[in-house]
Amino acid sequence: MPFGGGNKCGCCQKTVYFAEEVQCEGKSWHKSCFLCMVCKKNLDSTTVAVHVDEIYCKSCYGKKYGPKGYGFGGGAGTLSMDTGEGLGIKPEEQAPHRPTNNPNASKFAQKPGGSDMCPRCGKMVYAAEKVVGGGNSWHKGCFRCAKCGKGLESTTLADRDGEIFCKGLFKLNLGFGES
Repeated sequence: MPFGGGNKCGCCQKTVYFAEEVQCEGKSWHKSCFLCMVCKKNLDSTTVAVHVDEIYCKSCYGKKYGPKGYGFGGGAGTLSMDTGEGLGIKPEEQAPHRPTNNPNASKFAQKPGGSDMCPRCGKMVYAAEKVVGGGNSWHKGCFRCAKCGKGLESTTLADRDGEIFCKGLFKLNLGFGES
């Protein structure tokens, strides 16, 4: 215990005396300072989530540091347009659609060291974001028609020369016929 009667509060840096002390992650806090850094809700040992020296309620922590993307929504049947800017999160800008420019369509030519590489963006594809189609592994966001950019599924996919297309465009506009 430092000279002056007690530990310093993790929030206000003033002395914390035993009667008003809450401990978390080896630090002391005043009960009145033990609040979520975003929504200012009172916290306790069951509702606190710590990130470095910051404390959050579990809800705000999940919004700020939790997983993002499809399947990690706010609950059943909800669609949130909240980008998280109020939590200090900068919204990700989606890269513009660009067709594959790899001259070698061979699946093995795109696998340096045996790891899957996305033919659209050229970056490594990990299992959590992997979609297989047209003989290649793609990121979910890159699994789009090379002509119109529409998101594809295994039932709406046609491929030619290592590139993937909508079945409708593939048949009608490209004049290829089915492969």
